[in-house]
Amino acid sequence: MHADLFAQSPYRCRLDWGRHGARAAAERQDILVIVDTLSFSTAVVTAVQGGGLVYPCAEDEQPGALAQRIGGEVAVRRKDVPAKGRFSLSPLTYLHLAPGTRIVLASPNGATCSRYARAVPFLFVGALVNAEAMATVVSHLLDTTNRCVTIIACGERWQPPSADGALRVALEDYLGAGAILASLRYEQSPEARVCAGAFTHSRRDLAALLWECGSGRQLRSMGFPEDVRHAAQLNSYDAVPVMRGKHVERY
Repeated sequence: MHADLFAQSPYRCRLDWGRHGARAAAERQDILVIVDTLSFSTAVVTAVQGGGLVYPCAEDEQPGALAQRIGGEVAVRRKDVPAKGRFSLSPLTYLHLAPGTRIVLASPNGATCSRYARAVPFLFVGALVNAEAMATVVSHLLDTTNRCVTIIACGERWQPPSADGALRVALEDYLGAGAILASLRYEQSPEARVCAGAFTHSRRDLAALLWECGSGRQLRSMGFPEDVRHAAQLNSYDAVPVMRGKHVERY
C-alpha cells in the first residue's frame, strides 16, 4: 500500500527519479523515457541521429566483452579520446560516425536505468535535444494504447554517497524531462505538472541554466564546455532512440 501512494495513479503522465523510479515504473509496465541530459541521453540521441547503434552498459557489466561479442567499439573516458578510442559520453564524438557503427556506452545513470528495458513494452531515450520528437512518439502511444508513461530524470550519483543517499538531483535532467512533459496533453500527475512548468518557465534560459548548474560546471572544469552547449540545444534533433533487445536504435 505504501508504494501505491507514490505510483502517481491514475495519471497517465508521470515523473520519477533514478534507478528506483525506473524499477518501479517497469514493474507497472509503463512506457519509460530515460533522461540523462549531461550526458548519456544527449550522446545517445546524437549517435542515433547519425545512424549509430548504442549498447547501454550498466555498472555491473563488462563493456569490453560486450563489444567483442557484437563487433563494436567501447566508449572511453572523455579525456581518453582519441588516444584510446573514438567515442565517449561526449555527444560531440558522435557527430561524424558512420551509419551502423556499434558503440558500447557505459554510464552509472542513464545506461544503468536503460537495463529495465527488458521489463517494459517501450523504453526510449530523451533529452532537450529531441524533446519535441520524443513527445510526439509518446503521444501516439498514449493515443493508441491504454498504457501510462513515466519520464525518468536519472539524476547523478554522489561519490561517496551523502547522508541522504547516492542520488543527486540534477537540474538538467529535470529540465529535460519537463521539456517532454510540456508537450504531452494527457492528464499529468502533480509531480509531472510541476516539472513541465519548470521547463516552460525556464525555456528561454536553458543555455545559461545548463552552463551554470552543478553538472554543467563540472563538465566545464573538466575541459568540455562544448558538451554543455550541445546538450542545451532544444529540439535540434528528430531522432527518437528506442531499446531493441540490448541496443538502442532509431524508432
